[in-house]
Amino acid sequence: MNQNLSELDQFFPRVATRQLGMVISGSLSKGVDVKLFPEAPVESIAVGRYIIIEGLQLKFFGMITDVSLDSTNPQFEKTPPDVSDPFLREVYATGSTFGRLHISPMLVLDHAAEEPRPVKTVPSHFSLVRLATEEDVNLVFGQEDDDHFHIGEPLDMEDVRVHLDLPRMVERSVGVFGKSGTGKSFLTRLLLAGVIQRQTAVALIFDMHNDYGWEIQSEGHHKVKGLRQLFPQQVAIFTIDEESSLRRQVRPDFVVKLNWKEIQPEDLETLRTTLDLSDNMIGAAYTLHRHWGDNWIRQLLTASKEELEELVDNTSISRSSLDALSRRLERLERFEFLQERWQGDSAKKIIEYIDKGISVVLEFGRYGNSLEAYILVANYLTRRIHRMYVERVERALGDAAHEPRQLMIVIEEAHKFLDPQVARQTIFGIIARELRKYNVTLLIVDQRPSGIDEEVMSQIGTRVTALLDNERDLNAVFMGVSGANALREVLARLDTKQQALIMGHAVPMPVVIQTRLYDSDFYAAMGFREPAELRAERDQRVNLLRGAVEEGID
Repeated sequence: MNQNLSELDQFFPRVATRQLGMVISGSLSKGVDVKLFPEAPVESIAVGRYIIIEGLQLKFFGMITDVSLDSTNPQFEKTPPDVSDPFLREVYATGSTFGRLHISPMLVLDHAAEEPRPVKTVPSHFSLVRLATEEDVNLVFGQEDDDHFHIGEPLDMEDVRVHLDLPRMVERSVGVFGKSGTGKSFLTRLLLAGVIQRQTAVALIFDMHNDYGWEIQSEGHHKVKGLRQLFPQQVAIFTIDEESSLRRQVRPDFVVKLNWKEIQPEDLETLRTTLDLSDNMIGAAYTLHRHWGDNWIRQLLTASKEELEELVDNTSISRSSLDALSRRLERLERFEFLQERWQGDSAKKIIEYIDKGISVVLEFGRYGNSLEAYILVANYLTRRIHRMYVERVERALGDAAHEPRQLMIVIEEAHKFLDPQVARQTIFGIIARELRKYNVTLLIVDQRPSGIDEEVMSQIGTRVTALLDNERDLNAVFMGVSGANALREVLARLDTKQQALIMGHAVPMPVVIQTRLYDSDFYAAMGFREPAELRAERDQRVNLLRGAVEEGID
């Protein structure tokens, strides 16, 4: 056999007439069962592959969600026949036993219609089933254009592309989920590269571990280019740790600092779990802000014993809550980006770049391992940027031409911002529930979707999910998804790398993909040119020009 073909292609040449089997039972809610033909070996069938069911009147596009064995004689399970004779084995295999597929019909394909339609019925008995062809898949997922971005290929269909509808994707929040080590950052880079290249939205990326801005070393120990290198005119790098950036030979466009006076009690709400803040401590923070004004944190940390006793006497704060709050806020003093004399406005600076259509990657350097720093800065900046967006959208009075650009805010460890205790009060929970009301959506990256508030999860429009094996996380990802049980089986069998299940707003139906490689070919597709290549082209042009001049002199 041809060694360049996959095992499935060796069994199944991609010919539209090659048939797998016929429909023998099923329902709209549970899917349909298919009996395999003897010439379609069961071992060559992969969960996640796409098929076509040729009904009497309709053509159904579906996904294989389970493969099983069956027989015409139940006695075979208790007393298997003697198959030592190859002839008898062939007789039993082709006459008494067969393979069985469970298929979830997803769409109805109608060439007369502009786009595939949702499934509202089932194919009739004995409808023929075949593998989907490139033409079938393209009819569902469309061709690549200004709105559709190539994200990967269906499993075992290397020559067929799956495209995301980017405008629909950014209309609502996006979730990237998966176990640690399954490539969530890689998936996020792919999505962001598509959004930035097609200028579908501007991104503000809170880059916890410096994964997105500049080049990093992959697990295979080779360098991977960051978004700034791929899009030098469309991406800026900000940092809260200038020393770390320079050490990695990254020249930031701006160094973000925060003023102690600008930290409000609301900024501490998302730190409730991380700093172990009780309701009494949060209440004390609001009281201190009203009593002392903007400089309440520094005044608390430097207050004398007498000042604290006076405060307890004149307010409703208990001394135990005051002391406990003070001890926890002392942990923030080690953050050098918090300064008393800082007069700039980091949020306003980010808005200036966003207004120019430039996405901002905020690196955290050595603070990336401190959840307190990450949560504090992300919440602080997002709250202020969101407020500016709300004011601008309301001033535009519905005139789209005067509204700010669509903004996508990227946060990692999202369950820390969106857990049920705080999601309803924090800015990130508000943004998730607003959908696209003020032109701001979220892209959340997390390995524990079960830790995210259920209401927020229900508002995530597109879910990109790598391998998950925790039952609670699986329940969270498939909450509100029709046909969830069948899709769970597919997700549980993904490889640990470069495979993902995508469902929701950006795709017409759930799709399992082998993600495209983030390599030199991808860089070239994004418009990136190596400096050496550009210099060679420049030298060539110079030599041609020099030759033309010399020829003219002669």
